[in-house]
Amino acid sequence: MSLARSTSTRESSRLPELLVPVVLGGLILVYFALPFVAFLARTGTADLLAGLSSPEAQVAIRNSLLTAPVSTAIATVFGVPLAYVLARSTFVGKRLVEALVVLPLIVPPVVGGAMILTAVGRFTPIGSAAAAVGISLTDSLLGVILAQTFVSAPFVVITARAGFGAVDERLEQASRSLGYGPLATFWNVSVPLSRGAILAGIVLTFARAIGEFGATMMVAYNPRTMPTRIWVDFIAGGIDAIVPLALALLAITLLVLAAVQRFGRVPTVIDR
Repeated sequence: MSLARSTSTRESSRLPELLVPVVLGGLILVYFALPFVAFLARTGTADLLAGLSSPEAQVAIRNSLLTAPVSTAIATVFGVPLAYVLARSTFVGKRLVEALVVLPLIVPPVVGGAMILTAVGRFTPIGSAAAAVGISLTDSLLGVILAQTFVSAPFVVITARAGFGAVDERLEQASRSLGYGPLATFWNVSVPLSRGAILAGIVLTFARAIGEFGATMMVAYNPRTMPTRIWVDFIAGGIDAIVPLALALLAITLLVLAAVQRFGRVPTVIDR
């Protein structure tokens, strides 16, 4: 009884010192919630089914659902091994590699799209070579994938690296001592033990890819994806015109949030 009373007393004594953080934190939470509430309040003025069943919306949804998984797969196949190298190795130029991983998160997406154009645009050596064999790296679904991968891949690298960094290296050493090679140890020990972080990174990568607008607009404004279609509809018809597709993207975001919470905490910076 006395223990419970002392615990209650300690908690009560902390309330005054937490008052300012609680008030300030509450204000930012209200600011976060207000746009969602205001936007959802407009859904009654939009014909959701008609908006989502229009040919333009159907094409945009199809394109997004085709390109985002491909971008996510590319980011995972190449990003997870890179994350393991960063977590387990020290080498000359490592800080430069880390900076390159984080850079797409810092660069404004429109600027990132412009940089992609300077690398693989139609009149660049790479773009010209691809066009010569009938492959368009811009204004195509492939261009969308290039833009999505550029902006979204860092998420899986950062989260997977944190997951690998949390694995006890002695477990990997034990696997090696039992005769398993580096690849077998990576696949059978490191990846399973880091599964939560890797899956969270994959989910966040998918969410970033399917919601990408700035770089996609620069590299492949056509064919339309859901974000670029939303922009076109907004220019033509205002807020009410974009509600159906925006709600579809919001639903995907909520699914992503549920998946991330299911897989565990996601780091936002690279552990050093």
